[in-house]
Amino acid sequence: MAPTQLSQGLSQAESEARLWQHGPNELPDHHRGKGWAAVVALLAPIVGEPMLLLLVGAGAIYFLLGDRGEAVFMMGFVAVVILLTIVQERRTQSALRALKDLSSPRALVVRDGEERRIPGREVVPGDLLVLHEGDRVPADARLVSGLLSVDESLLTGESAAVQKRMKENEEVLLFASTLVTRGLGLAEVTTTGSATEVGKIGQELQGAPLPATALQLASRRMVRVLAIVGLGFAVIQVLLGWLWVGKAFLPSLLDGLALAMAVLPEEIPVVLTIFLALGAWRISRSRVLTRRMPAIEMLGAATVLCVDKTGTLTLNQMTLKKLAIDGRTAILGADVADLSEEFHALLENAILASKRDPFDPMELALQAAGDRLLMKTEHLHPDWSLFREYPLTPHLLAVSQAWKLGAGEDVVVASKGAPEAIAALCRLSP
Repeated sequence: MAPTQLSQGLSQAESEARLWQHGPNELPDHHRGKGWAAVVALLAPIVGEPMLLLLVGAGAIYFLLGDRGEAVFMMGFVAVVILLTIVQERRTQSALRALKDLSSPRALVVRDGEERRIPGREVVPGDLLVLHEGDRVPADARLVSGLLSVDESLLTGESAAVQKRMKENEEVLLFASTLVTRGLGLAEVTTTGSATEVGKIGQELQGAPLPATALQLASRRMVRVLAIVGLGFAVIQVLLGWLWVGKAFLPSLLDGLALAMAVLPEEIPVVLTIFLALGAWRISRSRVLTRRMPAIEMLGAATVLCVDKTGTLTLNQMTLKKLAIDGRTAILGADVADLSEEFHALLENAILASKRDPFDPMELALQAAGDRLLMKTEHLHPDWSLFREYPLTPHLLAVSQAWKLGAGEDVVVASKGAPEAIAALCRLSP
């Protein structure tokens, strides 16, 4: 694979060739299938049910004896279970795939020297990603330039954002599905799809066996006990009819199966499937999709929900509480509807140093305070246009925004960041 020209990114032709070579940047869906393979995958959890096997066996014997009416009646129960399972699973998977396509993230990449917004599934190894705060990283990549704070809790469980900055003789890696919470950077894609770290986790989870639910275990235990009793009576019935009474073997076997089915609760799989399907339909009316039927059972069995959150429960919001200038402070409570003029410029420049459509909680708090306290003043500038943005760098821990004043050539620059960085930008004396 040829290296990417960092200033130009990949060409359109090269990106199409790599997409063909590596496939789309998405995790494989093990629920997908075509034709009979999909049907077999859907029926795998229920084909081993003993009552279904007994119904199929009895129906086959009735066919051999020529009693098609009884055979069709027996097979009807089997068809109901299979049909309910296929319809519910297919309906759920179709809705989940539609939601997945709708929520698929889009990526900003450099192609042929231009920034382009493309679907995340079209990202290929070697693509040059442009990452802003609020962006979801579409694939595993290495940081090329910039300074980022990234939320990697999806992979590590750690809620605090991790700072990513360039280091000498060391690659700085970004991982698919993590979230950029602050900063601006360029990254070159290294792996996509199932080869990413989150893709490897997904593949391991797909191979993990699903344990039986409490209801399945209880029903199987009951069926096993009744099956032993019923089959015992059936064997006695067959031996008595065949050896004692002198009936033919097949009619004797059918009599034995009829006795076993009278003892065994053959409606259990049908009833369980119908009730779970009704539960899935009921909660779907509240716009909740059921991915697996046993989830309905677990939800119905729950009496207490225990939720744990390490640390303090919060709204994940920040609020501006205090402004300070030259030793003077202004406390901003909910009842404060106006500011004295000396604090207007401070809040004005804090807003100008932030993004117009922010993602960062601190910038959101500044914008909310400005909308509440500066609305009736001349210190809000919706008519100004962003001329240039200077993101954080390892050498200058400050963010600067250059704003163009209307149609003229005048530009205003507002900065925020570490105290030493702001002091250097303002050329303050020691």
